[in-house]
Amino acid sequence: MSTKALQVSTTDGQADAVAAFPDRGEKHPGVLLYPDAFGVRPVLEEMARALAEHGYYVLVPNLFYRHGPAPVIGLPEHIGEEIRPALITRLTPFVEQHTTERILRDADAYLRFLTTQPEVSAGPVAVIGYCVGAAFAMRTAAAHPGQVAALAGFHPGFVVTDAPDSPHRLAPRLTAQVHFGLSEDDMPPEAVSELNQALDAAGVDHTTEIYAGAIHGYAMSDTDAFNPSALQHHWDRLLPLLGRTLADS
Repeated sequence: MSTKALQVSTTDGQADAVAAFPDRGEKHPGVLLYPDAFGVRPVLEEMARALAEHGYYVLVPNLFYRHGPAPVIGLPEHIGEEIRPALITRLTPFVEQHTTERILRDADAYLRFLTTQPEVSAGPVAVIGYCVGAAFAMRTAAAHPGQVAALAGFHPGFVVTDAPDSPHRLAPRLTAQVHFGLSEDDMPPEAVSELNQALDAAGVDHTTEIYAGAIHGYAMSDTDAFNPSALQHHWDRLLPLLGRTLADS
């Protein structure tokens, strides 16, 4: 398994990123993985390697590269609940400044980079997002329907909002197969219902599941929210989705 630190050229500069992929000299389907708000760090690299072990080239970009290399703020080895609010307060301005226009410009660059790597096979790609990254993933899949065959969001944030361009309102543009793995506190029941209604009305092939006993951030082993059984459940849903949609890549 190979892991590389990379620079991705965007219209606004250079985004630092990491990539993980099998080192057998073959081509593999591409996966764009958007991290949570805490960004690229060892746990995200571990997740990318775990996914790459199943035969994928996984690109994990620094979402907030305009503010510096990852991590854009100092992070402890373990993010406990006692410090999480302060870290979120520091990261919130970066999230708020990351407009839809920036997300889409960056998505173009990330997908262009991903699909031109010599280790990546021709064909569709998958887009995965955690926390705020799930909203980025949904926007990316909606903007590139001919290219993105699978969309997955785990403990998602900002997927259903009051904004006219809320990600859930983009459902009619999706052609990807979709899975959302929600924790019990990601969004209120009415928002979950609104998400499902939007996906159903658009005829999107999707599953939306609340992972019992999980709280927001359950997939991240460097936080107090980590839930090993929920993480395994996430793999049990994600890997078959990728297998169905990228098998012919």
